[in-house]
Amino acid sequence: MVAALLLLAWPVQAGTTLTVFAAASTTNAVQTVLSAFRDAHPETPVRASFAASSTLAKQIARGAPADLYLSANEGWMDYLEERNAIVPDSRIDLLSNQLVLVTPKGTDFPSDIQDLPKALGDKRLALGDPAHVPAGIYAKQSLQTLGLWTKVRERAAFAADVRAALALVGRGETAAGIVYATDARISDDVQTVATLPADSHPPIHYPLARVDGAQGPEVDTLYTFFQSQTAQAIFRKHGFTVAASAAGS
Repeated sequence: MVAALLLLAWPVQAGTTLTVFAAASTTNAVQTVLSAFRDAHPETPVRASFAASSTLAKQIARGAPADLYLSANEGWMDYLEERNAIVPDSRIDLLSNQLVLVTPKGTDFPSDIQDLPKALGDKRLALGDPAHVPAGIYAKQSLQTLGLWTKVRERAAFAADVRAALALVGRGETAAGIVYATDARISDDVQTVATLPADSHPPIHYPLARVDGAQGPEVDTLYTFFQSQTAQAIFRKHGFTVAASAAGS
């Protein structure tokens, strides 16, 4: 439901408004970046559509009118590149992130991730659906590495995207959840109790690319702005790490 609320309907008149398709976990940061872009380029209308990276990638592959795509993992960018739906030379790693274990604010929960199965008891663990949501894919990989997946998978509550998983925890519908560190920062209803080991899952990279067919100086300007010092400062303020490839821009 969260994804449906955030996702803008399409088709859109091509060439009238620049559109960024961005992973749900980047919602607050990208909205702020686009606000700064509008201030700097008031003559160029721009908007964003947010959902799970998988949902957005499949829409782009079907011809949804997007100009830039910011994915929460490399796999869905690979999916588009294999289908010639992005401009390969424009692909860069823009951001990185961490996974954290969150619980409803004020709850008593152990900080040792190995205590997770016992701490859950008969309650649920929220995470993005590991069949397609990057945060859920990373969470499952981490739990498998830590030897915990088989102990908690029957109690997993799969969500359509990471923000939906965060909402389940914030509303107290699950005892805990695994989300990105940046997501935990934006909610007053959850608390971070542990950071999952970075070596328990592949690095969390957010690649950015131009969508195939998106042309014109306005697209170039927007693409460059996402790598600018102004955008980098915004992403850092929201808790992201700016990737080395972007930081040198």
